[in-house]
Amino acid sequence: MVSVELGFTLGYILVCLCFVAPPSEFRAAGITVQNILAGWLGSEDLHFIYYHVKRTAATTLIHAALPLGYYVGLSIVSPHLQLWDFALAPTPALVYFAVFSTIFCGVVVMNYIWSRKGWERHPIVARLKSLGGNSWRATASNINVEFRRIDKFSSGIGGTRLYITDSWILKTGPYNVDIAHQANVHLHVIRTEDHVISHETGTSIQYLRIAVKQLSQGGKTFTIRLNSTEYGDLKNKLSAPIHAARDVVIRQSLSDMFLEAFREQVSQNPHYTLPEDAPPTEPCIGCMQTQSNIKLVKHCEEGDHGECVQCYCRPMWCLECMGKWFSSRQDQARPERWLAGDSPCPTCRAKFCMLDVCFIA
Repeated sequence: MVSVELGFTLGYILVCLCFVAPPSEFRAAGITVQNILAGWLGSEDLHFIYYHVKRTAATTLIHAALPLGYYVGLSIVSPHLQLWDFALAPTPALVYFAVFSTIFCGVVVMNYIWSRKGWERHPIVARLKSLGGNSWRATASNINVEFRRIDKFSSGIGGTRLYITDSWILKTGPYNVDIAHQANVHLHVIRTEDHVISHETGTSIQYLRIAVKQLSQGGKTFTIRLNSTEYGDLKNKLSAPIHAARDVVIRQSLSDMFLEAFREQVSQNPHYTLPEDAPPTEPCIGCMQTQSNIKLVKHCEEGDHGECVQCYCRPMWCLECMGKWFSSRQDQARPERWLAGDSPCPTCRAKFCMLDVCFIA
C-alpha cells in the first residue's frame, strides 16, 4: 500500500508542477487556467485588463486548491487511512488538512474582497491607480485600445508574457501584471544568462535581464527576461533608451548582424542624388515610420553585364526595410552567402545586389 501512496504522491506533485508552471507540451494541449476558463475570462485581445484581473484571481484560487486536491485524491486511493474520519485520521494528515484548508479559505475571502465593486480592490487596479490620471478605468481603456493593435511587441518565456505597445510596458505573470508607462521609465540591462543549449531550439541561447524602473513616486520596479535575439525588436518598439552596464555583452541575432553588415556596405556605395524636378521622398512603404532614404542603382558591373539589372522605381524604401527584405530572399540555411547574394526589387522585381543599394544624398 505504501507504494500506491508514494506513486500517487509523486504523480500528483508532477502534475501540479506542470499545471502551475506549464511546459510547452501542456500549453499546446490546452491544460492551462486560461484555456480551462476561456469562456468566463473572455478575450485578452479585446479586454486586456479585465481579462487578467479575472485570470489572476482564478489562478490564485485554483492553485490554492491543489493541496486540498491531493488530500481528496489520497483519501480515494488509500481509503484505509480514513482521512475523512477526523477522530481516526493520522495527526500529520489532520495538520496538513487544517493548514491548507485555512489557506484556501483565506484565498477565497481575498478573491471575494477583490471582486467587490467591479474588482475595485484588485492589485492590478491598484497599480492602475498608482499611475495617476483621472480614472483607472480610463487608463485601462487606453491600454485595451493599444493592445488591440497588431504592431505591438510580444514575447513569452515560461509562464510570463511581455507586451510593448505604443505607450505601455506590460508584463503578465501567473498572479500579477506589471504595468509601466513608457514615458515614465528607465530601462537597464542588468545581466545576461548564457546557455550552451536550449531545450526548445537545441542551440546556444542568451537571455537578458532588464530592469524597468518607474520614475513616479510609488512606482514599482520590475524585471523582464528576454531572448537576446529579440532585443533589436524590443528597442524599436520602445521610446525610452535601454542602458547596459559596461561588462554586459549582448549577443546579436543573425538578422541583426546582417543588417549591420548591410548598413556598412551601403554606406560605402556611391550616393544617389535626386533630380531637381523629382518629388520629395515619402515615408517608407515597409514600416511607414522612416523616410525613404535609399535608391537601387546598378553599380556592380558595367552596362548589361551580370545578373543585376537597373531598377527604375522611385525611392520608396528605407535602409532597414530593404535590408530585411534582402535577407529574407536568401538561402536561410546558408547565411555565410547572404552578403554575396542578390534579390529582386520588392516593387518591380529587378534583380540587385548589395553594391546597387545607394543612400539618397
